[in-house]
Amino acid sequence: MKKSAFLLMAAALLTSCGQKSAPTLKAPIRVKTEVVSAATDVNGQTYVGIVEEREATAVSFTSMGTVKRVLVSEGQRVSAGQLIAEIDDTQARNLLSGAEAQMAQANDALERYKMLHDNGSLPEVQWVEIQSKVAQAKSQLEVAKKNLADCRLVAPVSGVVGKKQIGAGETALPSQAVVSILDISAVKVKVAVPEAEIGSINATTPSTILVEAINGSYQGGQIEKGVQADALTHTYDIRINVANSDRKLLPGMVANVRFASDGSQAVGSKMVPVTAVQRKSDGSLFVWTIGKDSTAHRITVTIGQPQGNYVSVIDGLNTGDRVATEGYQKLSEGTKVIY
Repeated sequence: MKKSAFLLMAAALLTSCGQKSAPTLKAPIRVKTEVVSAATDVNGQTYVGIVEEREATAVSFTSMGTVKRVLVSEGQRVSAGQLIAEIDDTQARNLLSGAEAQMAQANDALERYKMLHDNGSLPEVQWVEIQSKVAQAKSQLEVAKKNLADCRLVAPVSGVVGKKQIGAGETALPSQAVVSILDISAVKVKVAVPEAEIGSINATTPSTILVEAINGSYQGGQIEKGVQADALTHTYDIRINVANSDRKLLPGMVANVRFASDGSQAVGSKMVPVTAVQRKSDGSLFVWTIGKDSTAHRITVTIGQPQGNYVSVIDGLNTGDRVATEGYQKLSEGTKVIY
């Protein structure tokens, strides 16, 4: 009986030793990745800017009066010398009529006294007095003519009508803007740049302007740098000149501005996000690359100068390689990933 039990136990043991357990598969680790790009493909930090007109001209009357009519509307293109608005000119016409009458009277007196003066019958003092009255009448006539002309408001420059401030029937005050005329043949994009980054931007730094409102991309031109920082935000205002011959860029549009390399990176040098670069205990640097089979590999790299949120890679990577930028903490050589 004991012998039979022993044989059964031995058989069970041999059976269990002959069976191999199935290997346990690890689930792939999710990571975020980015493809290594050339320096010319990375424009560094992105800023938000606002489109401004190149120049704005406020157009106003020089005297007070009731607006009779406004002949332009917002967004309308106008030319220099075009009539913009008129105010009631009744009083100006009456003043002109009175000045013309005084001028005629002064000229008549001058003619009559001239004959006496030529005959030597008029004292010199009285002759000078007559000439002075003629000059005064002429001056008053010129003023009256100008007052009448000033009742018509004409565009001093060509451009696009911005905001209309006054309508017909309202009282216009001297120097109170009736409309503003905007020059948008070229525009400026205003950007606030933090003080820590303003030093990397100069007057000729290349830039790309992206405007989602019109789905347009523009190359920035000359840059105007402000020299006084905002006391609260510690940012400096810069303005980028942008050609706008098609007049699609309008004041107030939001633009995304990206500045290109300042030239410190060699053309074609490889760029990776700063967050992708890790440091070993011995001080050497490495990145996790993701192969075509979705496996992770640790690659030692040599880096160069930073450019915004990116850094150049001198050795270790090729353009087009895929590197892990987030979620790499659990990676080891050969780990399967999904991205």
